[in-house]
Amino acid sequence: MQTGFLPLCRADMEKQQISQFDFVYVIGDAYVDHPSFGHAIISRILTANGYSVGIISQPDWKDAESVRIYGRPRLAFLVTAGNMDSMVNHYSGSRRRREKDAFTPGGVMGKRPDYATVTYCKLIRRAYPEAAILIGGIEASLRRLAHYDYWSDRLKPSILLESGADLLLYGMGERSILEAAEALDGGLSVRDITFLNGTVYRTEKKEDIYDAVFLPGYRTLQADKLNYARSFALQYQNTDPFHGKRLAEEYDNGLFVVQNPPAKPLSQQEMDDVYDLPYMRAYHPSYEALGGVPAINEVKYSLVSNRGCFGGCNFCALTFHQGRIVQTRSHESIRKEAEQFTRDPEFKGYIHDVGGPTANFRAPACDKQLKEGACPKKQCLFPAPCKNLKIDHSDYLALLRELRALPGVKKVFIRSGLRFDYLVNDPDKTFLRELCEYHVSGQLKVAPEHISDAVLKEMGKPGAAVYRRFAREYQEMNVKLNKRQYLVPYLMSSHPGSTLKEAVELAEFIRDLGYMPQQVQDFYPTPSTISTCMYYTGVDPRTMEPVYVAKNPHEKALQRALIQYRDPKNYGQVVEALTLAGRTDLIGYDRKCLIRPRQSDKETQALVSRQRQEQERKGKPKKKTIRNVHKKKMK
Repeated sequence: MQTGFLPLCRADMEKQQISQFDFVYVIGDAYVDHPSFGHAIISRILTANGYSVGIISQPDWKDAESVRIYGRPRLAFLVTAGNMDSMVNHYSGSRRRREKDAFTPGGVMGKRPDYATVTYCKLIRRAYPEAAILIGGIEASLRRLAHYDYWSDRLKPSILLESGADLLLYGMGERSILEAAEALDGGLSVRDITFLNGTVYRTEKKEDIYDAVFLPGYRTLQADKLNYARSFALQYQNTDPFHGKRLAEEYDNGLFVVQNPPAKPLSQQEMDDVYDLPYMRAYHPSYEALGGVPAINEVKYSLVSNRGCFGGCNFCALTFHQGRIVQTRSHESIRKEAEQFTRDPEFKGYIHDVGGPTANFRAPACDKQLKEGACPKKQCLFPAPCKNLKIDHSDYLALLRELRALPGVKKVFIRSGLRFDYLVNDPDKTFLRELCEYHVSGQLKVAPEHISDAVLKEMGKPGAAVYRRFAREYQEMNVKLNKRQYLVPYLMSSHPGSTLKEAVELAEFIRDLGYMPQQVQDFYPTPSTISTCMYYTGVDPRTMEPVYVAKNPHEKALQRALIQYRDPKNYGQVVEALTLAGRTDLIGYDRKCLIRPRQSDKETQALVSRQRQEQERKGKPKKKTIRNVHKKKMK
């Protein structure tokens, strides 16, 4: 098993006396040999099984020579855009170019191209027309079939066709990469690898596609958005490895893109094996002079305890990538990694996180999932917890206690997502008590996302009453422990289903909370989520019922401004939003008002006056939320 950093340049290759690599791995991120980075896991799995791997990190995509540094690999090129979709990495939800790239040395932006997977593959094709190319990672995984692309605002074909790659590995990829490597090493042509779960291939032989569900063809999808919604619903129902069907999507000239069923989840031993590989747990030393790689800072002393999530939020792509079946590492594996921290001279005694997509999920949702998989048309927590859901924090509690007891560990934080709707339904409040007592430092961040039940329904999140119940129990527990600790809610504006009415409702919640969020997440339509399908089609793909979608950038800005209504620079937008929503009663001097009319703003003053006159004309009582400024001055 190879230890130390993998080769990153020709000199490294020569130093290790390698004449030809089995695989050359082209990555859009800096090379960080840490299990939080997908390229590190895939390359370590390959080297642990006897294959040699050379890394080409962030090649010059304008120069084909940048992928020639090692020559042609014996088996295949591997390509990934990085830990994020390259477009999400580059652009904000308002399509503005980001200033920094945390996955690049020094945080420098611009070291990878837009649509990196496609660009890198075309670069390799120019350099080596006959080489086998395998693509994977989050960008390829979520664009594996026809998908809506927010940045070009159009339906794009499978990335397998756009890139010209030979095989796409979706999901986490540990099983499929080894199976593909064994097939290639055994002499099989990459074009004949059509049988592996967790892969997508292309073919012109319809007769060879067996036991498949045929989705609407690409031209049909382009012709009518509702066809895409129906196709997406079929895809969503087939994301489970136990009952998911093979899917086929037709393109021009009788070409088909075929998605094989998802790979089976890893067993606990297999998870342990993945995380026990000899990672250097650092970025390549050549990056030190450039300022290091910022992305490692948050994960260097964090522990991954699970993967997968049965939460099923509609705006999250986890269902399509990691799946809904929770997989866990053993206590021994996690404790061993934590003990490595304590031997690091830079470790200060603080474990930043113990979790995964959802920290407090440490087992499948129910016994049925272990045998039959996740229900294709039913959620575990929405709209209410399923009667078969097993709510149990005992294993997670035991793990946290073990970590707290390690010599050299001062504090163990929980910073990855906590499902408060799962926690609040646990009749045993031991975990809530120990969470507040040991694992929070002043603030606990949770994600109610919104407070309007109409919007939460479209998000696949529990009703607002569930969050309020949790907030109450959290506060009561902290009072019992004599601690002053607060909840910091993550909130989202402009999600499908949210009109200005619901945005005002959220602003009123923030007012009553006495807290103005410093950061607000405007809904971001990333590939392969139910919410993105709603955004593109205007319907819920599972029911085909219409859903309101705020697409106009100005309306989206108004919804966002309402969440941060106290910020003076948002004053004009807040006035406009309240006026359009018919809620100018929230402009005034009462404690229930969001903003006050400015003395210099004659238009707003007149608006408030007109509303008062209209209320008096209709015989309604005067709202306490609006005062007559002129009378106050006269007194």
